[in-house]
Amino acid sequence: MEARVFPLTCTALPLSPASSSSSHGRLWPSPFKPKHAPKTVLRKSMNKEEPLLEGLPKEYYDDEWQARQREKTKELHQRRQEEDEEEERKVEEYREIGMRLKGYPEEDVRKARKLISSFIRAAEEVEEKIEEAAEKGELTELVLMVIWNRLDLARRDEEKDVIRSLDLLYRRVEAEILKREATPAMRLLNDLLNMHDGYDGEGWLKECKKRMVDTFPREDPFSILVPEGFDIDKHQGPLRLPLEADDVLLRVDFVREVDALLQEVRAEQNEVQNAQGLDAESIASRLKQQEKQRAIRLVEAILDLAINLKW
Repeated sequence: MEARVFPLTCTALPLSPASSSSSHGRLWPSPFKPKHAPKTVLRKSMNKEEPLLEGLPKEYYDDEWQARQREKTKELHQRRQEEDEEEERKVEEYREIGMRLKGYPEEDVRKARKLISSFIRAAEEVEEKIEEAAEKGELTELVLMVIWNRLDLARRDEEKDVIRSLDLLYRRVEAEILKREATPAMRLLNDLLNMHDGYDGEGWLKECKKRMVDTFPREDPFSILVPEGFDIDKHQGPLRLPLEADDVLLRVDFVREVDALLQEVRAEQNEVQNAQGLDAESIASRLKQQEKQRAIRLVEAILDLAINLKW
């Protein structure tokens, strides 16, 4: 059997630089090719080699910057928590204010609110409106409570103009209620103090004396023995005894009540210590004390005039 020999031939393959480099690159690494993907760098953070992600700002990889951001986030959360607590506190306060009127009938509360609204709309005629309401018996504790609730809300909301207006309204209504409930002696004292204009002291004392003479019954022996309207010369006139009126104010009763009031006020003034600072609160406190001292001196002058009053 004859053996046949086949000659081996080798066809030369054309090599191009691109194909050569690509084929060699797949078989073994090239000393000139980087080991990592393009646009990827290494950073040293916390003693570890970590790749940085593409597209993030450089500050993201700064440990100090991240620490500051964490601190800001912590402060933000704390501030938000404080705001939430403040909001809850305000809601609770508003709920408490609203509950103050729960014990009163709803119809009475509505009437009180309408009355207060009429006072506010009256503007310059508010004095007449308050006196008219007092004569009708509409000024009650409920009216004061409604004004106080609205004033309390204005203080929490820091509505300065509303606070000023409602505070004046509250004081005026309270004074009118106290005036209606006061004794005749205290009502007369209040009227005498309101007659003072702050300047003419002598003229004010003359007006006070005239008012006292017209108010107090005469206390001389002649007026006691001889009734009013009786002619002592002709021995003619009514001899009936005058009817006693409930609102008659005797000078001795006026002196006694005013003196007791002065003693009480003086005792309170002795316990009060005057503020010595120069801040706004201390100055306001001193001015308030000075105003009280002026009022006390006026009451002392009225008391002295009543004690030495002569017809």
